[in-house]
Amino acid sequence: MTSEFVLILIAGAFSGGFINGMAGFGTSLFALGWWLQIMPPAQAVAMALVMSVASGLQGVVLVRHAIEWRRLGVFLLPAIVGIPIGLQILDKVDATLLKMVIAGFMLLYGGFFIWRRDLPNLTKPTPVLDGAIGFVSGILGAVAGLSGALPTMWLSMRDWAKEKSRAVLQPFNVVVLGLAAAMLAIDGVYDRQTLITMAIALPATMIAAQIGIRAFKVFTDAQFRRLLIIMMFLSGVLIVAKEVL
Repeated sequence: MTSEFVLILIAGAFSGGFINGMAGFGTSLFALGWWLQIMPPAQAVAMALVMSVASGLQGVVLVRHAIEWRRLGVFLLPAIVGIPIGLQILDKVDATLLKMVIAGFMLLYGGFFIWRRDLPNLTKPTPVLDGAIGFVSGILGAVAGLSGALPTMWLSMRDWAKEKSRAVLQPFNVVVLGLAAAMLAIDGVYDRQTLITMAIALPATMIAAQIGIRAFKVFTDAQFRRLLIIMMFLSGVLIVAKEVL
């Protein structure tokens, strides 16, 4: 393990942890750009899942008092049902094409609302749509690792306090990605080398997440919604860049 390897490893861990601490998602998208330079895709993804959960748990603690279990359950329970379905169709779906389609939605959504002065404002309860988004997100998480894309877009359209939005988004991602990591562990992906690499990356991820959480506390509710929209656009750009380059 060279010094260059360690520097790139820590850079990925720090950037992924900071984004997760600030926005409540995005560890994989921002860390994998670094880690895929120095390790095989399977190992990089396995690490990203664990780092997502580790940094996400800090965010869950931050908004634990704002969690409304019924509202979270409307998203999360269908997602849990969707995960094994996604695993079943994993070999039958072109994951690259699926990622590009989702990235296209991210770019259109983010690009449209970035330039609008007025933010979207859904006020009516939509439990059926919430459940459908959770279900599809569970499938997307298993097939393409994009469990947070649709919930983030959906929640940024609601005029909620930032803690209320994050109290759904953060636990949702932690549970879905935690289940995905557990399934990889059962398949034996976390070998000795991966565990050693994770041990080096984990402190940087945890510290960066705390810095990101401090940044989150500074945002107003409207600024946080803007942040989610901008993050959607940037995430779409990153997905396209990774698939094209």
